[in-house]
Amino acid sequence: MLSFDGAVFCNGIITCDITWLHYSITNQPSDTRETDKMIFEKYSSLHKSTKILLQVAADVVCIVAAYFASLLLRFGAEIPADTFTVFKLTIAPIVLIYIVFFYVFTLYRSFWETASIDELIMTVAATVCSTIAVFLAALAVNQTMPKSIYIAGGLLVMMLSGYSRLNYRIMRRLTRGFPPAKLGRAMIIGAGETGNFVIRQLLEARTPGMRPVVIVDDDRDKHNALIRGIRVAGNTQDIQRLAEKFRIDVIIYCIPSATNGQKREILRLCSETKCTVKTVPGMHEIINHAQMAQLRNIEMADLLPRPEVEIHAPGIREYITGNCVLVTGGGGSIGSELCRQIAIFLPRKLVIFDIYENNAYMLLLEMQYKFPGLRIIVEIGSVRDAKRLEDVFRMHRPDVVFHAAAHKHVPLMEDSPGEAVKNNVFGTLNTAQAADKFDVQRFVLISTDKAVHPSSVMGATKRLAEHVIQYMNSFSKTKFVAVRFGNVLGSNGSVIPLFQKQIEQGGPVTVTHKDITRYFMTIPEAARLVLQSGSLANKGEIFILDMGEPIRIDDVARMLIRLSGYQPDIDIKIKYTGLRPGEKLYEELFLDEEQAEKTETGGILMGLAQHPSPEETKKNLSWLWDQIEADADVRECLQAIIKTYHPAPAVELTED
Repeated sequence: MLSFDGAVFCNGIITCDITWLHYSITNQPSDTRETDKMIFEKYSSLHKSTKILLQVAADVVCIVAAYFASLLLRFGAEIPADTFTVFKLTIAPIVLIYIVFFYVFTLYRSFWETASIDELIMTVAATVCSTIAVFLAALAVNQTMPKSIYIAGGLLVMMLSGYSRLNYRIMRRLTRGFPPAKLGRAMIIGAGETGNFVIRQLLEARTPGMRPVVIVDDDRDKHNALIRGIRVAGNTQDIQRLAEKFRIDVIIYCIPSATNGQKREILRLCSETKCTVKTVPGMHEIINHAQMAQLRNIEMADLLPRPEVEIHAPGIREYITGNCVLVTGGGGSIGSELCRQIAIFLPRKLVIFDIYENNAYMLLLEMQYKFPGLRIIVEIGSVRDAKRLEDVFRMHRPDVVFHAAAHKHVPLMEDSPGEAVKNNVFGTLNTAQAADKFDVQRFVLISTDKAVHPSSVMGATKRLAEHVIQYMNSFSKTKFVAVRFGNVLGSNGSVIPLFQKQIEQGGPVTVTHKDITRYFMTIPEAARLVLQSGSLANKGEIFILDMGEPIRIDDVARMLIRLSGYQPDIDIKIKYTGLRPGEKLYEELFLDEEQAEKTETGGILMGLAQHPSPEETKKNLSWLWDQIEADADVRECLQAIIKTYHPAPAVELTED
């Protein structure tokens, strides 16, 4: 007869195991802890099939122990001989039934390294079904033990098998011991599912070098609640106070479902602290397969003072799907994003035309991977080469052309004005004439707000390019249209990446003028505007994005410095360099004579501008070409044609 109490035995199975683990990890000498850690890491590196076999073996032990313990709970030390005989005869079939049900409920396919409540629910369901099946099978063969044995046995199996699966995570947590002091102290903004997920990743992986110490959330019902041991200590208005109280190094924004306005306000509050600010991807990024807990730095797109413009997909699908689409400058910032978004609408063929083969080739590889069923062709050539353009148009017969090829860097074009005219003006003319000759249905020119009252050579050439498409529209069957927008965040040569690089290098951050302002938009937003405008094309219109209010570049620089965890003018200096040749203090979206009208697509405006007659434009272009060939002063020539062009001299400005 057995001489110990069953309840003590059952309770000890778990209690002793946890106590031993905690003692062995926290109280043993450091070299012993290192040995345990090595054993744990060795287990982690085992092949998946080996781990499954080990888990099956652990389940067998748990099931046998659970039913034997249930006998002890029922009878104590006096187990009847006939009941113990039934136990010995049926324990093997009992184990088999449980293992089969565990397999059916996919308990051997779950990754218990990241086990959650879902896996525990499946364990409970599998155990309940197994226990019922065991009892029914016993009735069928007339080999039953008391019903309480099956009830207690099922509950113990549930408890032990669940613990054996969570044991991996318990061991992983204990082997890490206490977090190293060098870990940054993190504030989590958002106590929802995303915040919970990020906290778990930080606690378990600690790979980003941070540990969460406090949570902020505007839901009052969550205040003072604990999430994985971390307290929700206040709302977003308490960010600065809590950052000082808890000596926060990093703030992590974890509310991907928030509106743009809510996000901007929270990030503004974060910028008033001395903390580095990071964020998880937004809902759009998560939907497009981004890793939810992949932290990134705050970008200017997160701070735009307006919501991004969304597109009307049916209108775009109508003229893209099933057609051949050609993108000039397809390897550039705007052109490549255009290609990515065009591909979504399943054109019959996508032709990428670019003079720079490296970018075009890398884009081709990316597109072939993302859109394996799409026919994508790269053609190398320059829009300045009319014959090459005609060969490409003759070969592919595009239905739609997006003309993104251009020289766009303002300071560089001030130094090489003739090249700007050849590429931006006559390159546009060559491409438009090829489109007309080969019966292209739609032609979309990528223009810029710098074409409005231009002060630079680049702006003047883009304004003249708008004249070209309006001239072509006067006699061609092709629908020509221009799209005008402001500075594109993240595009080649844009100011934001420059600021971020300067901050990483410790400064100074160079701003041309304290009062200079610009309109901003994201690359995907610019591409969407271009696609949408193509669907609205009718008769030489110029479409403009309603970009809200312009933003002071000085404010942008200071905000980025603060969000990087530094203080402007203290940790990172701001240096004012003066306006460069051709640069204006502020940009405009419309000419004085243009009337801005709303379109059927929200956020997109249409400018109805007066433009030279077709005869005058044709004469001007012919004259300009002759002047370029004769090495005449390009600025004087552009001023003679573009009456609103007033070259802006460089303005020297010293630091105040």
